[in-house]
Amino acid sequence: MGRRVAVIGSGNTAMDCARCALRMGAEKVSVVYRRTQKESPARAEELHHAMEEGIEFQWLTNPVRIFGNSDGWVTGMECIRMILGDPDASGRRAPVEQPGTNFEIPVDTMIYALGTRANPIIAKSTPGLKTNQWGYIEVDERTGMTSIPGVFAGGDIVTGAATVILALGAGRRAARGALEYLGISPTERLAETAAAKA
Repeated sequence: MGRRVAVIGSGNTAMDCARCALRMGAEKVSVVYRRTQKESPARAEELHHAMEEGIEFQWLTNPVRIFGNSDGWVTGMECIRMILGDPDASGRRAPVEQPGTNFEIPVDTMIYALGTRANPIIAKSTPGLKTNQWGYIEVDERTGMTSIPGVFAGGDIVTGAATVILALGAGRRAARGALEYLGISPTERLAETAAAKA
């Protein structure tokens, strides 16, 4: 990892990347985001902790070009300043480039933390699997079972980008749903596991 790190994006994952880069020895870490702190998708405490640790923020800034050396290593990036215009499809004010405001940031390492989307191949390659308008898998909320009997799902592919805690909860729900589908009660399964260990 380089001494100067740029993290592109401003969600919770971006905060994790920035703070980890600092702990791994980076001398300077900058979060580059095309909107303002107010529009940042990161939780307020995540932003607060990152700022406390010395992460720098380049608000209303968007990368437009990456520079590198002959060995293929990143040496910097060109950015442009933004202003917020009218709301876009997400309901947030859309960032608009400001011509003539280009500037360079020296960086050795770039980390993209730009969010997640459902892979469109999932629905196309799995006949009978229902997905919502954003491409995420539809499941029974209680059991985690999809529209295909015996197939369960949970986590980000169901909810969209969320927390690890929510994904763990979805996994437990799906496991209980799978046991129920197989006709096994969770207490029976625990007893079987304990007996096998003994």
